[in-house]
Amino acid sequence: MTSISKTSRRLIRPLVLLLVALPWVVLPLWLLLVNSAKPLSEASSLSLSLPAKWALGDNYSTVLGEGHYGRALTNSLLVIVPTLVVVVVLGSMAAWAYARSSSLPMKIAYSLTVLSILLPPAILPTVYELQTLHIDGTRLGYFLVMTGTRIGTVVFLATGFIKALPRDLEEAALTDGANRLQVYRIIILPLLVPVLLVGCVILIISTWNDFFFASFLLQGSDRATLPLALYQFASASTDVSAMRWNLIFAHIVLTSLPLILLYLLVQRRVVGGLAEGGIKG
Repeated sequence: MTSISKTSRRLIRPLVLLLVALPWVVLPLWLLLVNSAKPLSEASSLSLSLPAKWALGDNYSTVLGEGHYGRALTNSLLVIVPTLVVVVVLGSMAAWAYARSSSLPMKIAYSLTVLSILLPPAILPTVYELQTLHIDGTRLGYFLVMTGTRIGTVVFLATGFIKALPRDLEEAALTDGANRLQVYRIIILPLLVPVLLVGCVILIISTWNDFFFASFLLQGSDRATLPLALYQFASASTDVSAMRWNLIFAHIVLTSLPLILLYLLVQRRVVGGLAEGGIKG
């Protein structure tokens, strides 16, 4: 009886997950993919059926040309890559300082840094400050805002992780004559790799999909990131009945494709890194 119950549990859990995922994940994804391969006359009906006439190549080639996908992809990468590097480096440094300090000012600074995760974006003061600095509407201004609004996530994740680490290695390195920068680079940063991988995934997803700040802080189609370019492409026609749904679906697929590829590449490393970090901790 026990073996039968264990077997039934193993079968029930995947079945429940499948039933939950089917309406919320599988069907919307299938709707997106299948309609991106249809001509406009079929895609407008938003059905789940296979195309009667395939227009896969025409749809995606049109998006790559008219949707300025290449330019938008470059703009997204020009923001995400430096944001990721700066946030990870500065955030991990700040987390180390917060974790190893017990002073009241540092505790207040930590609380204010982490509070940025919960506070709603103050767009008007942000725009005014960027205008004062004469970088409003530029990639530099957008990069600075992305860095400031995302660094709290890395600080929050890394501070708790560092607090669980023993200080013996740091004290031994300082005793041997290493400075604090060397201690960070040789000891702290390698130990933080598991949690920083998770932080990087969160940062990439949130920055890649950001539309709110991009719509206010990036001016002109030349600087549009992928979500903003998708919105501009979809809203080119104000009449809903005249929207080219097949091309909009194809644009959504291309916008999501880099994130999907990234997930397939790093999922094992992230899970493996978390397991390794848990064992070491």
